[in-house]
Amino acid sequence: MRVLVIGAGNMGLTYAEGMSKSTLLNRHNLMIYDKSPELIESLSKIDYFDVYEDIEKCLPTADVVFLAVKPYHCEGLFSDIKSLVNKEQVIVSIMAGVTIKTIQEGLDLKKVVRAMPNLPAQVGKGVTSYTATDEVSRIELLTIRNLLDTTGDSIKVENENFIDASTGISGSGPAYVFYFMQSMLEAALKMGFSKNDSKILVSKTFEGAVELFNQSDLSPESWMDRVASKGGTTRAALDSMDDNNVKELIKEAAYAAFDRAVELGKDK
Repeated sequence: MRVLVIGAGNMGLTYAEGMSKSTLLNRHNLMIYDKSPELIESLSKIDYFDVYEDIEKCLPTADVVFLAVKPYHCEGLFSDIKSLVNKEQVIVSIMAGVTIKTIQEGLDLKKVVRAMPNLPAQVGKGVTSYTATDEVSRIELLTIRNLLDTTGDSIKVENENFIDASTGISGSGPAYVFYFMQSMLEAALKMGFSKNDSKILVSKTFEGAVELFNQSDLSPESWMDRVASKGGTTRAALDSMDDNNVKELIKEAAYAAFDRAVELGKDK
């Protein structure tokens, strides 16, 4: 099987790195196309990639094509490749907000998978939600899932509404975690800890809490009750968050990302 990634930015290259090690490629090199001369020169030094600056030399031979360009580049991309694609190819888009209908009409193809990855894919801890058109066969969809799983885990969702929703949860979610971490780092520094000690305190706290959650069936609320005793320090912190409506503000932030993903789709 031949796989082509169009766009070697952060997420495109992340998936390219993961998929290049997949046995699904049957010892074929993964193909990458990008317009940046600097990227082409850099990636050409990697022996498990076939890097192209001419789309005509790679796209027609691909079985699966990943579209990993910025959403605002999609119309120009469609114009460049529409005459080169064929109806047997499966198009996998990780372009935020670009709907399946837009891709089908832009390329005059039916086999489309729309996916929403997130940044932890760079360290093999990503989660990707995806959905597909009816024209993608069960075998093809299994192949796509196996490719997506090379960067972490994937979940199949019922329709595109859940792709937009997952943008607000998993797609944008790492930034919410970093926002919380940054706040705790600043608090630790203000309390007098060194920069290095602050980083260890915060990062290991997050890492340990996630591991506790993953290794049990307890809800986050149950874990909070285990940590917080009546009249204690943790309860004082949680009460402060409740008094300041932090939980609702986080929900509103997630919905803001969800709504923006829907708006981006309508703009295309």
